[in-house]
Amino acid sequence: MATASARHILVDSEEQCLDLKQQIADGADFADVAAEHSNCPSGRNGGDLGNFRQGQMVPEFDQVVFNDEVGVVHGPVKTQFGYHLLEIQSRQD
Repeated sequence: MATASARHILVDSEEQCLDLKQQIADGADFADVAAEHSNCPSGRNGGDLGNFRQGQMVPEFDQVVFNDEVGVVHGPVKTQFGYHLLEIQSRQD
């Protein structure tokens, strides 16, 4: 079964998500942005979600993590929790 490691930033609005994505594109550190803005407890750890198997996260999250490019920031990804920026750090099939 596929596994991956990723980090994310969870916010309440698509607008804020896009703003933070631009800040990261302009050179802000993902972990610093996560610590300052993420609504998820993982923000304290720079948004790090550690390693997880396919199917452990909500479907919208899995779709990105297990299909899209590793090492870039994806999003906004809307789930029932809010809007996420996702950075896939590694993936093994």
